[in-house]
Amino acid sequence: MKIALIGYGQMGKMVEEMAVRHNIGVVAKYWDENPLTVSDSTRAILKDVSVLIDFTSPDAVIENIQKSAELSINMVVGTTGWFEQIDKVKKIVDDYQMGLVYAANFSMGINLFYKLVEAAASLFSVFDNYDPFIEEMHHKIKKDAPSGTAQNLKKIIQGYYKGKEVPVTSVRAGYIPGMHRVSFDSKVDTVKLEHNARSREGLAEGALLAAKWIQKRKGFFAFEDVLDDILKSTK
Repeated sequence: MKIALIGYGQMGKMVEEMAVRHNIGVVAKYWDENPLTVSDSTRAILKDVSVLIDFTSPDAVIENIQKSAELSINMVVGTTGWFEQIDKVKKIVDDYQMGLVYAANFSMGINLFYKLVEAAASLFSVFDNYDPFIEEMHHKIKKDAPSGTAQNLKKIIQGYYKGKEVPVTSVRAGYIPGMHRVSFDSKVDTVKLEHNARSREGLAEGALLAAKWIQKRKGFFAFEDVLDDILKSTK
């Protein structure tokens, strides 16, 4: 399998490192000084590429998805902060009959964490005396706040707490890879669920897993669809 990278910051470099470990070829890398273009020369360079993996910025990702569609190459999108434009992206995917997997967080651990949080929310929401809230911390370079992961956690919880706003607290400081904590607090006790990323390797592993899964598929998928399909196949 061969891939190309859009964005060559910390995450792009980590994906490249993990790809080498898994014998996945990285054919090309694109960033601000070497942007992805839709041209004959680009098509020639990417002719054997199955998937483009995007870890860029919210203001660049939609254009990158459009270019990937025009190049007829499937895509994995790890960039966050664009989800309010999800309908526009779905239309691009449908119009060009491409395949795309996106996630607020490609860590397999965090995606299993989602399932734990959903189970907890379904239990605690039965009782009026428990209030849910979310805390998240990331490195100072991360631009969007709250994180896409925190927004996803909020969406999961509010599915059970109808009409109740779930507060989210965000911290951007230092070099924190990522922490997400969900708490259910009452007058007498607090129950906490927490996920801590030790490094970005988990995100890179998940993105490469998604790339392998989407390379011959068409359609718009969340990473949880990938994991659900893999889990289903093991039963």
